[in-house]
This record gives sequence, C-alpha cells and structure tokens, in this order.
Amino acid sequence: MIMRVHWLGVLLTLIIATACMAETSTRPNILVLLADDLGYSDLGCFGGEIETPVLDSLAADGVRLTHFYNTGRCCPSRASLLTGQYPHRVGLGHMAGNNLGQPGYQGRISEQAITIAENLSQSGYRTFMAGKWHLGTDDPTQHGFEQFYGTLVSAKRFFDPNHLLRKPDGEKSRSYTQGSFYATDAVTDHALDFLEMARLTPTRPFFLYVAYNAPHFPLQAPPDLIEKYSKRYAAGWDQLRVQRLEQMKRKRIIPDQTQLSQRSRWTNYGETASGSNPEWDSLPQKRREDLARRMAIYAAMVDRMDQQIGRIIKRLKDSNQLSNTLILFTSDNGACFEWDPFGFDIVSSNQNILHEGPAIEKMGSIGTFHSLGSGWANACNTPWRLYKHFNHEGGIASPAIIHWPKGLALTGGSIQTQPTHLIDVFPTALAAAQAQYSGGQPLPGRDLILQLQEPSADRMLFFEHQGNRAVRQGHWKLVALDDAPWELYDLRVDRIESIDLAARLPNKVKELDTAWIAWADRNHVTPLPKDLKVKYLKPD
Repeated sequence: MIMRVHWLGVLLTLIIATACMAETSTRPNILVLLADDLGYSDLGCFGGEIETPVLDSLAADGVRLTHFYNTGRCCPSRASLLTGQYPHRVGLGHMAGNNLGQPGYQGRISEQAITIAENLSQSGYRTFMAGKWHLGTDDPTQHGFEQFYGTLVSAKRFFDPNHLLRKPDGEKSRSYTQGSFYATDAVTDHALDFLEMARLTPTRPFFLYVAYNAPHFPLQAPPDLIEKYSKRYAAGWDQLRVQRLEQMKRKRIIPDQTQLSQRSRWTNYGETASGSNPEWDSLPQKRREDLARRMAIYAAMVDRMDQQIGRIIKRLKDSNQLSNTLILFTSDNGACFEWDPFGFDIVSSNQNILHEGPAIEKMGSIGTFHSLGSGWANACNTPWRLYKHFNHEGGIASPAIIHWPKGLALTGGSIQTQPTHLIDVFPTALAAAQAQYSGGQPLPGRDLILQLQEPSADRMLFFEHQGNRAVRQGHWKLVALDDAPWELYDLRVDRIESIDLAARLPNKVKELDTAWIAWADRNHVTPLPKDLKVKYLKPD
C-alpha cells in the first residue's frame, strides 16, 4: 500500500512537471560565450587559419554578424553586455579599479545597474556564470548569478588553480591533480557542472554566461597544441594578413573590393617610443623565431577554447537542448597590441625579452609570461586599422555568431551586415525569454533576432574609451584618436578607414559630432577626466 502511494505521488509529480514544461517549452535556454582579446579574423569562419571547427559549425548552422561592435576594451564591454547600457552609464567607461572621479568612470559597475542575470532570474530562469568577471565588484552572485566560478579580475595565470574562485562562499570547486589544471578547461568543467544543476529543474530554462580568458595574455597553452602551430607562422604577419584577406573574401565576410589597411602604428607603454609595425622580412632571424612562437601559443589558446566550447555544445546535443538554446558568441574587443611589435614578457615593467635557442621551447609553459605584440595583433584584426583600446575598426569590431535553430528564420550560414552592438545582447535575451525589462534606465539596444528580420539602416552607435571616440550612423563613421581631430569614413567603400573625408564633408562631420556630444552628455562621458591619458597606461 505504501509502495502504491509512493508511485502515485511520483506519477502526479511527473504529470505536473510535464504540464509546466509545456508552458515553458517556447522559452529557450540562453548561452553567451565571450572570448577575451580575440581578433576579428582569427576564427576559421571569419577567414582565419586557426582551427575552430566547433564555432565554424555554429556559424554554418547560424548567422554571422560581420558588423558587430564592442566598446574597445574588456571591462567596458563586459559592462555593456551584462547591463545593456553604454558602459559610462553604469560607471565603467574606463577600467575596473580605476576611479577617475566622475560618474562615468567609477571603476566598478553601478549599484543601480541591473544585469541580464537579475532580470532573467526574476522571470524564472536559472542563472550561472563561469569565467572572467572584471566589473570591479567582488561577487557576481550579488548581481543575479546563482553560481559562479572564475576570476574577478583579468586572469594572469592559466596554469594556476588558485587564481580562480567559487561563489557563493562555501561552494566547492573541482580539484585538479598537479599539472592537470588549465584555466580554459576548468572554466568549461564548471560550466558543465552548472548545466547539471540546471537539469535538476527541467521546467526552468537557464542563462549561462561563459567568459573565457583566452586568448588574453599571458600567452600560455598546452604543449601539444603549441607544437601543432609551431611551424605555421614562420612566414610572418605580412603574409598572414594577405592570406586572411583572401579567405575573408571567399567566405563573404568582407566585400571583394576590400584592400588591406596599411600596417598599423603603435605607441609603447609609457609612450617613450612609437612607430609603424615593421615588415616581417626586415627583422633578424632570432626575432622572427621569438615572434612566430608567440603567435603559435596564441593560436593554441584559441584552438583550445574552441575545443572546450565543443564540450558544452555536445552536452546540449546529448540532452536534446541545442535546438532551443539561443547561443551568442563574440569577443570583448579586438586583438591586443600591448605595447609594441615585439610584445612584453614581464607584466610589472612591460619589458620585452628576446628568447633564443632552448628558451623558445619553454615559451607558453608554466611560469612564463608573454604578450602578442602589435605586429601580430594587426594581423589578427585583418584587414582593419589598430587594435584593442581604440575606436577604429581594429579595436571595436568583433566576430559574432548567433545560433538558435528554433528561433532563427534565416538559413544556416547567413551573414548579417547591419551594425549591431553588445548593448543588443540584453534586449535580445529579454525578447527570447518573453520577459519584461525590470530596470529603471531604458535600454538603448535592440533585439538582434528582430534586427535580422527588420534591419535598420539609420541606427546610430556611439563609442568612447581613453579619449578615443567614434559614432557610426548607417555607412558613415566619425572616429578620432585621443587629442586628435575627427576623421570621417564611408564604410560602404572604405571600412579599412584609409580615405578621410572630414575636410570634404564638414557638414556631415558637424552633424555626427553634434550627435556624439549629445550622447556623451546623456551617458556621463563628458567632460573627460583630466588624468585619463595617464591612468590608462596600465595593462589589464
């Protein structure tokens, strides 16, 4: 009799759960995947030679956004993604920890800001995060996430498990045997653990934000993957830029008439030197060997990230959740030039070390610390000008992929060329979740899914970071370096920003400048802090 009652109870529970699941079946899971300092053309599906079959597959079945924008740097981009606001509006126009004494530059996310996680949890979603937070506060679970594993700052040790932590306090993270830890893998391990938690409540969809540290410096990767790419970059960055340009045209990422920009300029840490990236063949052989190794490690990091994303995608497939999971992949900014063509090896002093002989083989291993440098960063951002920190295309244009079989009307492999932005992620999530916005400040972004169906040609997007600034309206872009006059470009024919039309079209400059000033005033961007130029010279 007791056994019969037990099974009747189980049956009743299953009936109720099935009914609830039917009510929520149209609400998708939401997975946001963010890379760190990934170049525009690094992925295979965006023209790169790095092997990224998982992301390429998502692109083949989804949509690539070829005019998707970030804010130019990590902290502001993460603030925009999670709050749906321009970063200054929520206090992070600069860097986490750098309070410049003005509302838009507080060095931490505003207490008044509501995140996607908070809003979706109010609508019944489970909310999880694994990876890099870097918003100036010390606990993502105080911003709407149920569970967190990762780093609160910028990861500096890929082989050190003590650099990442678990929240809420008291929750246990996985343990790793000596020598088995790698941050990209560990972030994925915990993301998979969170998916298992989500399976315990099958009637509730989940929001999972996986913010990888790769391929941000220090360049560190598993030895076998570094070896895989060890010979691939011996020909140098000039040849790589040409090869990527050809592939990008074949894949329809850029128009056939697109040319390569000139080699970009660089200014080193402390602004003691500057110049243009040199021709690869002008460099001594030992320098080329050092540099080729740096790019091989970088490629290995991207490759490993793709493999780990593959573990997440496989779990979604195995649990029959992939078709109704809205997936968005992008990067927080363009590739990182810090701080010259040769990169640096000691973060405290930004000193470059030329590695020779046996030291080459040790690069990328435990205890080493390398950055990529401006020459390779320029190649990773092919064909655009400049890099992370700046508001030219090399700094603010990111590769982006949307995959959602049940929710996308476009055919797989489609390419979307309308301007879109990180501020669009929040309204996209709300629209997909059929949730109401619960914040006080209106969202400036738009639903990406709707934009795929009803593109808007006249939309305006705005940018500012470290005094660099830009505004884009349709095919027009007004952009400037810090303390430099506006430049005007027609992106229909000149997205590499090579022909400045400012002197020829002063009325267009004035029109866009007026719009930028009005935006800046509304969003706590101006006046720019007087010490902004000095304080930004700190790597993140």
